[in-house]
Amino acid sequence: MAFSIAYRITGDRSAAEDVVQDAFLGAWRNAGRYVDARGSVRTWLLSIVHHRAIDAIRRRRPTVELPDADTNLPDTLRLSDTWADVELRLDREAVRAAMTSISAVQREAIELAYFGGLTQTEIAERTNAPLGTVKGRLRLGLQGLRAALRPPGAGEPGGG
Repeated sequence: MAFSIAYRITGDRSAAEDVVQDAFLGAWRNAGRYVDARGSVRTWLLSIVHHRAIDAIRRRRPTVELPDADTNLPDTLRLSDTWADVELRLDREAVRAAMTSISAVQREAIELAYFGGLTQTEIAERTNAPLGTVKGRLRLGLQGLRAALRPPGAGEPGGG
């Protein structure tokens, strides 16, 4: 799921791999900063990945595209990680289903922020909505996603 988020934001497999590695290394080095009352470890890690991916695209400079190293390999030498593909597909389906559970304006704000890399101010400008409205849409949308993605029978994080 971490790679999927990084790849969706960066649009580049290599950059996404670097982002995920950097995020997990940072999480390992700063594990003491995790506060379980604010959410699950998964949420904490994915937010680190998200922020690192946004940072990566903001500092990216135009470069010359190199051909993918796998493009010249015969099919027999290309390996697929079946279990990772299955897990990624399941996570993707869960997030897509959760995204349909929130309003269209909340979905748009989340997509612009998390997948488009826009700041709240930039979202407000693009959607012609007041900044406070954008902040509310993001907050409510994320709460809706959290509720939709929470396993059945799981209570609120930090709720006792």
